[in-house]
Amino acid sequence: MLTRRTFLGAVAAAPLAAGAARAADPARKKIAIVATVWTYLSHAQHMGDRFLVGYPRDGEWHKPPIDVVALYLDQKPENDLGAKRAAEHGFRVYETIAEALRLGGPKLAVDGVVIIAEHGNYPRNQKGQILYPRFEFFEQVVKVFEQDGRSVPVYNDKHLSYSAQKAARMVADSKRLKFPFLAGSSLPVTWRLPPVEIPHGAVIEDALMVGVGGSDAMDYHALEAMQCMVERRKGGETGIRSVQLLEGDAVWKAGDEGVWSRRLLEAALSRSDSLLGLSDLDSRPQDLAHNGELPRLAKKPAAYIIERRDGLRTTLLMLDGALQDDNFAARLEGGRIVSTQFFLPPNPNVAYSACLVSGIEDMIVTGRAPYPVERTQIASAMLDRLLDSKVDGHRRIDTPDLDIHYRAPRESRFGG
Repeated sequence: MLTRRTFLGAVAAAPLAAGAARAADPARKKIAIVATVWTYLSHAQHMGDRFLVGYPRDGEWHKPPIDVVALYLDQKPENDLGAKRAAEHGFRVYETIAEALRLGGPKLAVDGVVIIAEHGNYPRNQKGQILYPRFEFFEQVVKVFEQDGRSVPVYNDKHLSYSAQKAARMVADSKRLKFPFLAGSSLPVTWRLPPVEIPHGAVIEDALMVGVGGSDAMDYHALEAMQCMVERRKGGETGIRSVQLLEGDAVWKAGDEGVWSRRLLEAALSRSDSLLGLSDLDSRPQDLAHNGELPRLAKKPAAYIIERRDGLRTTLLMLDGALQDDNFAARLEGGRIVSTQFFLPPNPNVAYSACLVSGIEDMIVTGRAPYPVERTQIASAMLDRLLDSKVDGHRRIDTPDLDIHYRAPRESRFGG
């Protein structure tokens, strides 16, 4: 007999039963999510929900052949959504990372791990870096791999670590244990306006990125976006010889002295959809790039000057107040200039994470990372050293430790 009590019990059990049925399907991959927090508009919610309910891909709504079967949360604030998602979709929130990866049993029981250590209440160090426990989470994952004699693909959201040394250890561990390792943010794979790509193997003579936002969150985004473009140059990435971070009037002085290119700044600004200060300048970005208007708008500018080991000069200009989007320009051999905007849609809940989750999904399904983790390593390490320059009087710092070299794949996978 169906009573109210048995009906309510059946309804409550349905998501768990559905989750168990999916988990038993050998054709579907199982992942554990290891996160700092799962709250509305956090990175865990952006990406976790894409695995749970799907996302737009190739012009249709796509449901990944992947099931979230376990979740670890380091912090559970009042607005936590992790427990709610677990109840809705039939997985469990575990108390430790090891338990999540083993589904409470004795051995590794998932096909992939997604580490999302962004957002939450964590301290900052003297350089202004938020001490998210990405490295510490990764260490615990690796410990399970070592103890159980098996490893699976791992994705790490955004930086590898605030520390260049810790980032290097993470990459070394992935190579030692031979598991696919993908990391980074959405900017290298988001849409571009226009859909510009640096030709694979091109000679790049100079490159400049314009970014906005605070450190060490948004400057990382811009550094990684620039990296995904310049890594395609002839010879591939050769590593970093030196870095220097300038602020205030020193930024404009460096432009006057040719340390960074005002012509490339003009090209980058020409791609912005949010450029300010044009109403009295006949709507010409070149005026903003070459006259005194930018200092009025960008009151706290910063220039991240990076010299590569092969001699390439690259610069990130952080220009809060002058625009609200991220734009890139480069001069190729022969003088040709290419430029584009890295487009971040205004509704991040679906579109913002779609291109990135597509790459994570493909790695878990195929067992191959779509682009090298060294891209994220070098962006993480550059930022760490640039912030060293900032706190040490904005001096130029030699970086013999940033001997990070790799070749980018011919297919960059942006905008998909």
